[in-house]
Amino acid sequence: MRKTPLIGVTTYLEQARWGAWDVRAAVVQSAYLEMVEAGGGQPVLLPPPTSSPHGATSEDAVAAVRAGPFLDSLDGLVLAGGADVAPARYRAEADPALGTVRTDRDAAELALLAAALDRDMPVLAICRGVQVLNVACGGDLIQHLPDRLGHDGHQPGGGRFGKVRVAIDEGSSLAGILGTAADVSCSHHQAIARLGTGLVVVARSTEGVVEAVEMPGRRFVVGVQWHPEQDREVRLFSALVDAAGALAKPEPLPASAERIEEPDHLAGRASGGAETC
Repeated sequence: MRKTPLIGVTTYLEQARWGAWDVRAAVVQSAYLEMVEAGGGQPVLLPPPTSSPHGATSEDAVAAVRAGPFLDSLDGLVLAGGADVAPARYRAEADPALGTVRTDRDAAELALLAAALDRDMPVLAICRGVQVLNVACGGDLIQHLPDRLGHDGHQPGGGRFGKVRVAIDEGSSLAGILGTAADVSCSHHQAIARLGTGLVVVARSTEGVVEAVEMPGRRFVVGVQWHPEQDREVRLFSALVDAAGALAKPEPLPASAERIEEPDHLAGRASGGAETC
């Protein structure tokens, strides 16, 4: 039986409220999970580490210990959107306009990504995720895009998304999925500056902002600066799940499907070849 690909989706650890509860929880917008399911996969939540295993002390060490076991049973990875990547990760001073950073999530996602790339596991990196991908490959970021563009059209704020027209390079994997142009939903005040090693730019906005990258030679590594889950753009998630399907191992037969020995009085019933099953 073909196994449904298991797709890890990164999450936050946040104080969250629902019903009578006000507790720390692993959270992510359900749109990511819905799109993974619509694309044919089974989403699996991946929170940052909550404890320090095997005596590891730094966030990076803890994350590295966790990353392998997290991915051992998975077939693909979604790096979800979120807070700014800490500038120290790309050896830069913090801009005054830098937003919230989450060093626990930086450590966890950089470790997960390294382990995924080592396995040639399919990866879809979304918004913050494409920035993590670029930093992991040695690139850096524009810390506050409105200073470059003179407007906040890529991140209007107030929980709203900006609509951005992107041109996608003909012949790229992304063009094969979406075509050579798309109107997309954006919520980012940062963007790729110096491109990381091994990545190629495959889409830009009309102002020239890098909006998507790929890693040629890999099974599937695509990063988009926009939010396909908000647009209900299932084609990107379907492409990820299809690539992950090649890694998914067949599900074992349930115990009830294993061969059952026949009682002695029935043994040899088909010995004459008259019955087959």
